[in-house]
Amino acid sequence: MTVEEILGLSITLLVMLFGFAGSIVPVLPGTPLVLIAALGHRLWFGQHSASALVLIGLVVLTLGSVLLDYLASMYGAKRFGATWRGVLGAAIGGLVGIFFSLPGIIIGPFIGAMVFELMGGYEIEKASRAGLGATFGVFAGAIGKCVVSVVMITLFTVSVILQS
Repeated sequence: MTVEEILGLSITLLVMLFGFAGSIVPVLPGTPLVLIAALGHRLWFGQHSASALVLIGLVVLTLGSVLLDYLASMYGAKRFGATWRGVLGAAIGGLVGIFFSLPGIIIGPFIGAMVFELMGGYEIEKASRAGLGATFGVFAGAIGKCVVSVVMITLFTVSVILQS
């Protein structure tokens, strides 16, 4: 590997690390950012980058993770009795929670789902249950995206090293 290739791989992995963080933090794009970094590396380094087969696999994994995130959020919310309002409230609560550090990220989806369900006419007990379900769904989706991100980063890195 040349110095340029090592530097390029390092920068790409740094961008991918932000993508991994995006699996947890709702504002960052997560797995799509990992994919974009891999594609950018391939465009810059050509044959000294990840193989075409690995890139196709990364596209499939990205699409799968987006679907997984959506389905996990919906399933968790519906399982505990949330309506579409609870799911929307959990998403908004998660976004607002970012400004309040880790406790906000954890509590935000719960409060958002609960408030939106209360505005929809649910009683406090049912709204709290829906908030809990929506929060579990959001966390299940985040865990799934984290796992997929690690798999994507690992596949990319191994492929680049083997191609060099």
